[in-house]
Amino acid sequence: MKFKGTTFLIIAALIVFGAFSFVYFVDERERAIKFKFGEIVDANIQPGLNFKIPFINDIRFFDARVQTMDAEPEAYFTVEKKTLVVDSFVKWKIDDVYQYFTQLKGSTSNARSRLSQRVNDSLRQEFGRRTLQEVISGDRAQIMEVVRQVMDQEAKQFGIEVIDVRLKRVDLDPAISEGVYARMQAERQRVAKELRAQGEEEAEKIRADADRQREILLANANRDAETVRGEGDAIATATYAEAFGRDRDFYNLYRSLNAYQNTFNSKDDLMVIDPSSDFFKYFKQPYSNQSSPGLSN
Repeated sequence: MKFKGTTFLIIAALIVFGAFSFVYFVDERERAIKFKFGEIVDANIQPGLNFKIPFINDIRFFDARVQTMDAEPEAYFTVEKKTLVVDSFVKWKIDDVYQYFTQLKGSTSNARSRLSQRVNDSLRQEFGRRTLQEVISGDRAQIMEVVRQVMDQEAKQFGIEVIDVRLKRVDLDPAISEGVYARMQAERQRVAKELRAQGEEEAEKIRADADRQREILLANANRDAETVRGEGDAIATATYAEAFGRDRDFYNLYRSLNAYQNTFNSKDDLMVIDPSSDFFKYFKQPYSNQSSPGLSN
């Protein structure tokens, strides 16, 4: 019984192996080619479960997803012989698996090599038609579209569809960059000097106007002060004249007392003067012989 069970398992395994050897599965993300003794017999295999003859048919699978070919940075010349260093990449996928296998032997490295050569030639041609200003300012999108169309037409012979071409970076040659930066720096310095000169000019105008306004204000203030001072002096003179006219002796006494007060306002004051001078007149004789009306009482 044990021998019969083992035999049954072996036969079942052979049946399962034989069944699987007659079928194969193609994923939607893949393309497949069926060979018969090394010769292609079917290159249009649909995704899903398919059949083959064991030991006669051979199946090869190829990745049909979108792939990226990142090109090495290359130097290109513009129409005015300016050097630009361009870094680009290409998006591509297998379109015709028969052409892809017969032309490139189904090798991804061969496909990348052919695409790299084509993208370099196309970019060199497009950059050579344009100036540096056109490349940097606004023609990059047009360059990418033109290169994509040209590459797509040329890549069809290899069974490849070029989906997109992109320029990751477009840089000036280091020597040119230094010259551009130097010119930019000189231009910015010139603009800065011009702005500073304009600022100094405006500052001088403002200072001159402020000085003029100051002089006008001081002149007006001095004029008003002199006017007020003159009016005050006139009033004082009139007051003194009126007081002098009413009582001359009292006016003289009042003025002398003010003079004494201003002269002897400190113990340290020292004056050398003749005692018989008119300055000490009211020390000797406070009142005149004729008493003033205001002091008679």
